Amino acid sequence: MKFVDEATIRVQAGNGGRGCLSFRREKFIPFGGPDGGDGGLGGSVYLRAKEGINTLADFRIARTFKAQSGEAGSGNEKTGRGGEDLYVTVPVGTTVIDEETQETLGDLTQAGATLLVAHGGKGGWGNTRFKSSTNRAPRKVMPGLPGEKRTLRLEMRVIADVGLLGLPNAGKSTLIRQVSAARPKVADYPFTTLFPNLGVVSVGLNRSFVMADIPGLIEGAAEGAGLGIRFLKHLQRTRVLLHLVDVSPPDPDADPVKDARAIVAELKKFSPELAARERWLVLNKLDLLLPEEGEKLCREIVRRLRWKGPTYRISGATGLGTRELMEALMSRLEVLEAERREAERSSDSEGSHLATTAWTDDARSASRGGAAADEGGGDVQPAVDAGADAGDGGGGGGGD
Repeated sequence: MKFVDEATIRVQAGNGGRGCLSFRREKFIPFGGPDGGDGGLGGSVYLRAKEGINTLADFRIARTFKAQSGEAGSGNEKTGRGGEDLYVTVPVGTTVIDEETQETLGDLTQAGATLLVAHGGKGGWGNTRFKSSTNRAPRKVMPGLPGEKRTLRLEMRVIADVGLLGLPNAGKSTLIRQVSAARPKVADYPFTTLFPNLGVVSVGLNRSFVMADIPGLIEGAAEGAGLGIRFLKHLQRTRVLLHLVDVSPPDPDADPVKDARAIVAELKKFSPELAARERWLVLNKLDLLLPEEGEKLCREIVRRLRWKGPTYRISGATGLGTRELMEALMSRLEVLEAERREAERSSDSEGSHLATTAWTDDARSASRGGAAADEGGGDVQPAVDAGADAGDGGGGGGGD
C-alpha cells in the first residue's frame, strides 16, 4: 500500500430531530392540552486513533463522513431517538487541522485517543414547551438545529524517539538497516527513500527505541526543491535528531561542511523549534577512507562547523561505531524520559499545592466572616447565595 501522510475529509454531524405538534385527546379528559415531545439529538463525529494503521490511504476512497440525524419527537411528550455517534478510525500520530480556520483541533498520539470534531445538532422543541397560562393550545414547534460541518486536513506524523536528518545518499537508510530490522530501499542514486521508514532499535533487554528515516533534504527544499520539506513534520515528535554527514561524497567538488550548513538552514526555515531540538553530529561512511585520512577529515569538519555537541564517527555499511552510537542514544533517551516524568510530578504537585492553598484561603475567609457575624449579631450568607437571596436577606435584617 502506498504511504499517504496527508488527507482531506469532510465530516458532518447529524441534524437534530423536529419537535412534535400534538394534543392529548383521551376519553374523559376534555382539556388534554399539548403533549408534543422534543426532537432527538443529532449524532456527533469523533476521530479515534488505532494501532496497526500505518497510512491515511483509506481516506482516498471515503472522504465524507456523516453521523446519523435525530428522530422527530412524538405525542405523549416522547422525545425522539437520538442519532448514533460516528467514530472514524485514524492512525496513531494523526494531527487534525480545520481546513478553513487552520486551527489545530487535536493530536491523537495514543491508541484509543478520541477527538470530537463535529457536534450533533440539538433537537427542536415540541409544542409542550410553549404551553403557558395565556396560550393553552400552542401550535408552535421548532425544527432541529443542523449538525456541525467541517472540512478537516489530517496529517500523519510518525511517532519516533530518534530522527535521521541529512542529504540524499547520506546513509540514513543504510544506518537504519544496520541497527534495526527495517529494510528501506538502498541504492547508489539520490532520493531512494520516498516515504518515512520506522525501525525499532534494541540495545538490550527491555531497552529499545524507535528511529525514523525520512527522505533526504537538499538546498532550496523550503522553496520546493527535491521532495521539499513536507516530510520534516515526521521529525517533530522526535526527542533527538541525528544529522548524518557523508565524509566522502561521490561528487569530488562537494563540501560536507557546506552541505551540513544548508540542511540546518532548511531546518530553521521549516521550524525554529525543530531546529533548536537536541541534535547530534554523525560522520558517516568512514569505511571509504583510510583510518588516518578519516580521522583528519572528521576533525576538520568539526572545526569548520564549530560544533560543540555530541559527535560520532560511524560506517552504516560495516557497522563501525553504530553499537556505541545506539547505546549512547538509549542512555540519553532514558535521561530525557526521567526528566519528563519528574517535570510532570512537579507540575502535579504544584497544582495540588495551589488547590490546597486556595481551599485554605477560602476556609480562612469563611472563618473571618463567621467571626464578624458573631460580633455584629447578624447572619452572614455565603457569597454564592448573596445574589439569589438578596431580597430575603433584606427582609430578615428588618425582622431582626
